[in-house]
Amino acid sequence: GNVPKKRFGEFGSGFILLGFSDHSSLQGLCFAVFLVIYLVVLTGNSLIALITVVDSSLHSPMYFFLRNLSFLEICYTSVTLPKMLVGFLMEDGRISFLGCAAQLYFLVLFGSVECLLLAAMAYDRYVAICDPLHYTLIMSRGLCLRLVVGPWVAVAPVQVGQTYQVFALPFCASRDLHHFFCDVPPLLELACADTFWNQVMLYTIILLFIILPFSLVVISYIKIIRAILKIPSVLGRCKAFSTCSSHLVVVMLFYGSATVEYLKRRSRDSVDTDKYLALVYTIVTPMFNPVIYSLRNKEVRIALRRILWKK
Repeated sequence: GNVPKKRFGEFGSGFILLGFSDHSSLQGLCFAVFLVIYLVVLTGNSLIALITVVDSSLHSPMYFFLRNLSFLEICYTSVTLPKMLVGFLMEDGRISFLGCAAQLYFLVLFGSVECLLLAAMAYDRYVAICDPLHYTLIMSRGLCLRLVVGPWVAVAPVQVGQTYQVFALPFCASRDLHHFFCDVPPLLELACADTFWNQVMLYTIILLFIILPFSLVVISYIKIIRAILKIPSVLGRCKAFSTCSSHLVVVMLFYGSATVEYLKRRSRDSVDTDKYLALVYTIVTPMFNPVIYSLRNKEVRIALRRILWKK
């Protein structure tokens, strides 16, 4: 009952991200591995964005969405990975109170926008395969812009509210976050107050920005698969499926790990599992995004060759 509490702004020294501190002998190896991953994310996604801008054959709605996804992936990993790399290098997991708040806000902002963007990309594939004759009419430039800008407008104020709600809580004396970045569940564990309304807010956001978009993706792909199965030729079915299989792989990686991470019950025994799940949707998916799209997409490979030959 006499546990010291800290209110908003009183934590001068902030929090300590424990991350992988229980494997201190592997700090150097972790730094090298995550540095390579970050460079792959930056290079791969920047290359995808560049190709889809420079090559006129890729100026279609699908590649417009892909370009925005690549930009998001760079932003998303840049919220967590640089701080992790400094922590591994300096063996220091300290993060300031305001730094933690900023990291949480941008993490949930970019993550929520990405969920909605993946749903928009699924709708684009649905229209392309199920209603190809009206594709250019339906997927107009105006609609594509609204599908990209809309999520930012919808998500930004909501996540400001959630971030303020979390950091307005009184925190206990312990500043140890059992994670490698500031996230809502581990922060709520340090609170010395009833977090019921924080949990309500968290699950509402999960419903709106993860479960609902994922449901739309599932519905889109059910309709897509039905349409593909009706194509008479095997070659036609393979070609139709190849245009959306890359997106489906990214969706399953991102939504799958994020949903399990946020909806499962947290416990001391599951702390390591939570951290590894978070690695999948914050680092692994952004790393594989350019690989999946470039290696499995013939148009992107051709465009890359054209750019390299010009150089």
